[in-house]
Parts: sequence; C-alpha cells; structure tokens
Amino acid sequence: MTTISSLVVIGLLGGLITGISPCVLPVLPVILLSAGAQGARGDEQGPDGGFASRFHPYLVVTGLVVSFTVFTLLGSTLLSLLHLPQDFIRWVGIVMLALIGLGMMVPKVMEVLERPFARFQRFGGSRNPSNGFLLGLVLGAAYVPCAGPVLAAVAVAGATGRIGADTVALAVSFAVGTAIPLLGFALAGRGITERIRAFRTRQRAIRVTAGVVMLGLSVALVLDAPAALQRRLPDYTASLQARTDTFLHGDSSSEACRPGSATLGDCGPLPAIDGAVAWLNTPGEQPLAQKDRAGKVTLIDFFAYSCINCQRSVPGIEKLHQTYARYGLQVIGVHSPEYAFEKEVDNVRGGVERLGITYPVAVDSNLTTWTNFNNHYWPAHYLADAQGNVRQTHVGEGGEATTEKHVRELLKQANPSVSLPAPVFSDADDDAGANSPRTPETYLGAERASGFAQGSLQEGQHAFSFPAGLQADAFALDGTWRVERQSIAPVEGKGRLRLSYRGKQVNLVISGEGDLTWTVNGQTRTAHVSGVPNGMELVSTDEAGSGVLELEASPGLQLYSFTFG
Repeated sequence: MTTISSLVVIGLLGGLITGISPCVLPVLPVILLSAGAQGARGDEQGPDGGFASRFHPYLVVTGLVVSFTVFTLLGSTLLSLLHLPQDFIRWVGIVMLALIGLGMMVPKVMEVLERPFARFQRFGGSRNPSNGFLLGLVLGAAYVPCAGPVLAAVAVAGATGRIGADTVALAVSFAVGTAIPLLGFALAGRGITERIRAFRTRQRAIRVTAGVVMLGLSVALVLDAPAALQRRLPDYTASLQARTDTFLHGDSSSEACRPGSATLGDCGPLPAIDGAVAWLNTPGEQPLAQKDRAGKVTLIDFFAYSCINCQRSVPGIEKLHQTYARYGLQVIGVHSPEYAFEKEVDNVRGGVERLGITYPVAVDSNLTTWTNFNNHYWPAHYLADAQGNVRQTHVGEGGEATTEKHVRELLKQANPSVSLPAPVFSDADDDAGANSPRTPETYLGAERASGFAQGSLQEGQHAFSFPAGLQADAFALDGTWRVERQSIAPVEGKGRLRLSYRGKQVNLVISGEGDLTWTVNGQTRTAHVSGVPNGMELVSTDEAGSGVLELEASPGLQLYSFTFG
C-alpha cells in the first residue's frame, strides 16, 4: 500500500513533469507578461516606479494551487449538488480571464475585479499593486493541465466523491509540483521587467499587450485551441509520465501479466462488474448474480457494438462460450460506449442481437466497470481463474488460440477430472495478419478527429476542397459538410471524402438514410444506408496492401469513423 509520504513524492514528481510539459505552453505568455504589466493604473505610478509588487509571482502561483486543488477535488461534487453543468467552473474561469484581460487595458474594470481581494494588497510595495492571487485563481479554473497519471487519479477521485487523506495529499502535492516551474517562469518574467528599460518607459503598452494576450487565451480556450496545439507538439515528457504511472499504480511487470502473454500470470483480483444500467441475455434481464459466477473460470470481454475490431473479435468469444460454458467457463460481455449513441440500451440490444452474442452482457454506459478495470481498449479481454484472480489479459483482435489454451488450463485446474472437447482454434488463428501494417482507427468528428489532411477539424458547417495530394493514413473532404463532435454529415448536396489507407479491410461506421457510393481500385459500388449507427465493410482483400478510397455520401447520412483490418 502506498503511504502518504510516498504519494506526496509521487504527486510532486508528477506535478514537476506537468509543469515542464507542452501542456503549459498556452499559459506561459500570461504568466510571463503579467509580472511586467502589473503596475500603476494608467499613467499613475507607485513609489517604486509603477512596478508590480515583488510578491506578485508568488500570489499568482498561490492562487493557481488553491483553485486547482479545490476545483479538482470538490468541483464535480459541488456542481452536482447545485444542479449545474460540469463545465460551469471552466466557463466562469474563461469569462473571468477575459475580464482580467479587459481590466489590464481599462484600469477601472480591474479596480472592480480586485475589490473582493483587497486584503492581499498588504503584501505589495506600491500604492496600487495589482492582485496576482485573483489571476492565479482564474487560471486554475479556466485552464486544465495535461491529464497525466497523477491528475487522472485525482480527477477520478473527485468526480466519484472518493476523497480521502491520500487523495488530498496527492492533489496538493501535484499542484505544488506544477507550481514550482511555473513560479520559476513568473520570477523570470519579473526579472526581465527589472532589467529591460522598455518595461519602465512603456508600461502602459506592456499592460495592454498583457491584456490582449489574456483575451487571446480566453478565446483560444473557448475554441479548444490549446488542445489542438498540444496534439501537434511532441510530448517530450511521455516517458517520465509513464514512470510516474508505474510509481503510482505499481507494475504488474511480470512477463506473464503483459497483454497477450503466452503463459498464465498472477495479476491480482478481478475488478468488480458494477454500475451497469442494464443487463442483456440474462433471465428477465436481471443482473448476473454472484452465485452464478462463483467457482467458474471467467472471461470478461470489453466491447462496443459499432467497433469493427470488436465485431471481428466477438465470434471468437462466442465460440469459446458455446464450447466451454458447460465445462465451467463464464463469459461476460461489458459494453462500454465509444460514442454517445452507444449509451442507448435499445441500440446496444440491437447490436448484441446482430453480432449473435448469447452470453450475458453488462451495459456499462457510465463507464463504471471500464474505470474499475482501468481499461483503455476496445476490444479487451480479462481472464480470471475459479478463485477470481486475473491470470491473463489481451487487447485488440486475434489471440484466440492463446486465450483458448489458457481457458482449458484454468478449467483443468478448477476440475482436474474434467474431460474437455478438442480445441476449436489453432496457432494459425493467432498468426493470421498479426504483422500486417494497417492504418490506425480514424475518427471523423471534431472531438477526436485524426488523420485529417486539411488542418484542424472544427465543429460547424464548412466548405472543403480536396488538396492536391494525400499522405498515407489520412483523409480529406470536398463539398459542404456539417461537423459535429462525433460525426460529419454532408449538406447542400452530396459530400465527397478521400481516404489513403493500408490494410486488408476498410470499414465505416455510418448511420442515417441515404445512398453511399465508393470507389477503390477502379471499382465503384453503391449501397443504401438506413438505420442506427453500425459498421459497414467497404474494402476486403486477401492480402494487406495500400490504396485510395473515394466515397460520395448523400445528405441524410452521418459518418463516424473508419477502422481497418
């Protein structure tokens, strides 16, 4: 068990890494400029020549530590109690940041904003020191740092209300760790103002510049531009974050506990399957009772019904269920949604029926079980022995023969006298296509758009034109499209999409009512689409290769993502 002192060290380390990571870049101009711009109001100067209080950098960072800790730990709970949306604090922070920017240009506005914090002025040396504490509070509310392992642990605890001394220690130490490099940047900004003559003679211009930067940051936060910037920058702290994750959560590290291991390991107790909004394929659609699972070898399959990779994986899981259920294997599907439409129980029920799943399925629309398992993949399999201990994990497609071998071994351990049928999978099933290069899953909505060749994909209605060329694993649009968070839809006539891909298969998640025409390798096909979102195969070849697919979608269709085999 991790001690409080260990958590403090881990939190400080995680915070220090975050404080020097690319995710702080959008706020650095504000922190650097604010020290040099916090002087006299207008042309009035204090006895120190109008410069900011020497305590200003410390007040900024103190405000940031306080707001981060309080809002991260208690924000979700307080907003739920007040029946306010979960992004309320962030929007208040953005508005306040814009107001502070305006106040830097219009001193009267700053005077009004600072009145509630007048007590902090006693730390200043000038007659009218600006209040850095308020700026720190606002930055902590408006700007969310990178969600590394420490921040993720704190945020989940805050969102679920599981706050204890260990969580508070982790949160505070993380905030302090992040504040240390930020304080260094703030002190550097103050040092620059003390050494460069232009800051003394053009303080009014510097204040206006700082105000413009703050207004710019508030607009950027509204447009989610910092996130787009972070995605484009290389994460030079990724390996350090991974080590922090190991320190915080431990390392199952034995080779046998790594996904797809050829040998059984001892990977800890099977996490709880709870929080399901519905159960399918159980008597009366009631939750699967613990007595029904006791003493059985258990295979948990995380999937989403529209995920093509899951659709290809499910038949193998179903075959294991059909073959070994009578010998003591309990297969449980956990449907964890990848898209909002997959939260609807009726949609999940239809998807389960189309996939031919007959084993019990827990509808995990709130991702409770997903969180319990700390899972990150569709599909993902967790195999536990009859005593309820995880012995093997697997992520992605394939591996049926290895999974079956482990199932058979655990069944024999549970009942040495059992007489099992012949295996239904061979090693060839594991090897098929294992090393074939293929394009990664490509999302089309603005929320997780990947591989878009025409810049940043933003929500709204936009007109596009195909670029002259297209790199591998990228897509481009032509015509007028309505871009939503999770999908795109043609408007004002048919829309065209061009995709450069690698692999044996190309599949599209699509919904709505209309015609879809696609051309690949000189062959054109047309199909009528009707109904809720589901996967549709567009390309299927015997050998892996590369190509360019061009499709034309009529109005009334919504396109979500491509997956590849």
